[in-house]
Amino acid sequence: MDELAWRAVKGRAAISNESSRFERERRVPVDDGWGEGEAETVGPRTRILPDRARTVISTNQSPDVPFDQSLNPFRGCEHGCVYCFARPTHAYLGLSPGLDFETMLFAKRDAAALLTRELRAKNYVCRPLAIGANTDPYQPIERSEQITRSVLAVCRDFNQPVGIITKSALVLRDLDILAPMAAQGLARVAISITTLNRDLARHMEPRASTPTRRLAAVHELVAAGVPVTVLASPMIPALNDHELEAILEAAAGAGASGASYIFLRLPLEIGPLFEEWLRQHYPDRADRVLSLVRQSRDGALYQADFASRMKGTGPYAALLRARFLAAAKRLGLSGRRWEMDCSRFQVPPAPGDQLSLL
Repeated sequence: MDELAWRAVKGRAAISNESSRFERERRVPVDDGWGEGEAETVGPRTRILPDRARTVISTNQSPDVPFDQSLNPFRGCEHGCVYCFARPTHAYLGLSPGLDFETMLFAKRDAAALLTRELRAKNYVCRPLAIGANTDPYQPIERSEQITRSVLAVCRDFNQPVGIITKSALVLRDLDILAPMAAQGLARVAISITTLNRDLARHMEPRASTPTRRLAAVHELVAAGVPVTVLASPMIPALNDHELEAILEAAAGAGASGASYIFLRLPLEIGPLFEEWLRQHYPDRADRVLSLVRQSRDGALYQADFASRMKGTGPYAALLRARFLAAAKRLGLSGRRWEMDCSRFQVPPAPGDQLSLL
């Protein structure tokens, strides 16, 4: 069988499905004779597998994120954002950060029960809980799985403050839970809007809500009393960076009260995946994009230190930050806020509990 080059497939962002950094074998596309010399143009179907997690609350001590505990209902993400910093986590499962990350998904179907147990623990200290810090809690499979909704119901019952990070308009489905929580200072939503260009979004984030639908979601959330921050992330030099002010203006027009941005991050396998995607879809500017990234990462495609990993370094990164600060100030977008009321947290009676006489 003849070896072929990896080729883009409709509805997926990653071009290749190379083995992870922990595997010894190398995956290659081949012509088995049935395609008459043509590479397969239809990608793998989405598969949903159970995730047998024993706990669901993850903690971090990162000084550059506004929360220290989070919950992710899914591993892998069907949105398929080519730049997703969570892609390398699939390597720990023996899977590829490429197409496997978009098609081999793991659902934490016991998440609500596990969260209930963890919130009832005597040593639990209430702090805001971020849902979707790694992969999107409202990716397409949530329509049928409804894991995020069940987790939100638990948070509502405990008065557990929750912040949602998503790029999906499906979040509107749960307004019946989010709006009453927000009225008590217990809920916020952050919506990622990377570009206003529908064609760019289709290539870069193939199964996420369109930019128009995300802006409409911002408007509806705010109208229902849910505070919304817009994340203009990631900013990619020579690709979407010229849209920064336009994204913030659209966000302010939709009612967002805060904004933030992150400079493109390309750790581990994401660097080769992104370059492969860039040369496939935007070959005319690939070298320029990668050059500006390296200029903002001290000559490398990525640096992991907390001081610079989110914003980059050098003249280009400094100019991008100055542009953001000026636009955010002008538009009244005071930055990403994560303050919520933890004083309302209360463990509800469990079925069968004896009522107190005092």
